[in-house]
Amino acid sequence: MAVVAVISGSYLGYRQLSQPSCTGSVPLVIAAAPEIVAPIKAAADTKMAAGAAVDGKCLEVTVNAAEPVEIAAAIATKHATQLTGVGQGSGTTVLPDVWVPDSSTWLQRLKQAAPGFSPLNAQSVATSPVVVAMPEPIAKTTVGWPDKKLQWTDLLAAMTSSDSALKPGIVDPALDASGLSGLLALGQAAGSGNDAARVGVLRTLALNRSNLRADLVAKFPKSGDPAALANGVGLAALSEEDVIAYNATKPPVSLAALYVEPAAVALDYPFAVMPEADAARGNAADLLFGELAQSGAYRDALGRAGLRGSDGAPGGGFAAPTGAPSPASIAASAPASSGGAAANGLDATAIGRALASWTAITSPGRMLVVFDVSGSMLGTVPTAGGKTRNQVMVEAAGRGLALLDNEWWVGVWVFSTELNGQRDYRELVPVGQLTKQKDALQASLGQVRPVEGGATGLYDTVLASYLEVQEGYQADKVNSVVLFTDGQNEDANSISREDLIKQLKEKADPKRPIRVILVGIGNEVNKEELESVAEAGGGGAYVAQDPAKIDEIFLQAIASRAATVG
Repeated sequence: MAVVAVISGSYLGYRQLSQPSCTGSVPLVIAAAPEIVAPIKAAADTKMAAGAAVDGKCLEVTVNAAEPVEIAAAIATKHATQLTGVGQGSGTTVLPDVWVPDSSTWLQRLKQAAPGFSPLNAQSVATSPVVVAMPEPIAKTTVGWPDKKLQWTDLLAAMTSSDSALKPGIVDPALDASGLSGLLALGQAAGSGNDAARVGVLRTLALNRSNLRADLVAKFPKSGDPAALANGVGLAALSEEDVIAYNATKPPVSLAALYVEPAAVALDYPFAVMPEADAARGNAADLLFGELAQSGAYRDALGRAGLRGSDGAPGGGFAAPTGAPSPASIAASAPASSGGAAANGLDATAIGRALASWTAITSPGRMLVVFDVSGSMLGTVPTAGGKTRNQVMVEAAGRGLALLDNEWWVGVWVFSTELNGQRDYRELVPVGQLTKQKDALQASLGQVRPVEGGATGLYDTVLASYLEVQEGYQADKVNSVVLFTDGQNEDANSISREDLIKQLKEKADPKRPIRVILVGIGNEVNKEELESVAEAGGGGAYVAQDPAKIDEIFLQAIASRAATVG
């Protein structure tokens, strides 16, 4: 009986010691990319079982799977903005306390679009290199896998050669971080000064793009038969984890993971604490992050899920694909742990430029481009070697128009004051299909010449161009006005700004939406004026204080008009 009493007392004491001493709870909701949910949930369960507490309250963690683009769209919508190529959030997505997307590029894009978005921590809790996935038979015969080291320039040459049989695919880079990483790598390989090469790459990829990763993966060949290999997707930028997961299903044709050099920006899974989280939830997030940063069990769980630790090193159960590089080189290819600039100098501006180019090519529209030819456009731009504002604007527009494919409809107007009788604007080329008037459009750029002494007839021109685009509205395209100006309205005989805004709102038709994009050039524009008019016209305003940077602004303008299709 004494022995039983001792054993019973010991058991009761153990139970008291093993029960959490906390009361109540601090709920912490995490939304994570689907592939990392299981490791994070296992770590959270371990932490909760150990009685983790915040100010005496028990930690209670819920981990939900969420596609990064869905959370990104919801955050952007909350900040009254949109990400290029993403559009509005569904309105039903509930934002978490902590967000673990697959890449810090989502945070970079959101910070660029919504400066008020400022998540905490954002340090990496896993990595997965971005590789070129290629069916093994094709990889062996085409690029000498697994023995040969491959450069992005080699891959680019193989993709674009006239006799190439490779059929590249991509998950829309506006919607997928792996697709974005591959797009950036190929763009860098094409070279910043080789517009024709970059456009060619984008158009090649766009021929076989998918909105969902699962849809792209389903296009890989289902047998080793030559016909199946020729008709299926032959290469695509995916994560290492994607390749591991695909091959784990024992498909008829396995995928090779090509670690192309220089390494594309890796997926880095930032642990982003949302700025709306209160102090208790913030402390709870810190407790869980400590477990993710230090636990060997968590690293092993990552390994079983086909992911690596934040330093690039794998845990137990990780099956590295053939040809995988060292953990150090993988860690070096990830974005900075703060969610800021990534490897190779990549930043939000570079991301925005790449996505704007992609959108311009893959989202055909109907656009009237309107150029300011007032006398002030003769002013010189010191940062552009003394060229005039007009020259810089026209050259940038020429390069931007060269991106557009034949599905676009484009027209050109110019404006100053009294260019056509009492009218401040004049048509150079009517809005028409690019295939039928490409030469006329290029020739019209040579007619965009400033009028000495001419003033800026902004308001009448905006209204007239809006009505012109609305009159010929095409429901299957984004219909827009993109207007360049370096000044403020100077036409004393024009309608007022208040009347312009009123008329734009009255003329707006939800069944025929028009987007007015105003591009201000130089430091003499009135940004508030442009923004108020553009908002009334269902669009946005951009200001290039340094006219030499108009290329970037023009691409942003083209991309922004693609946010809504009627």
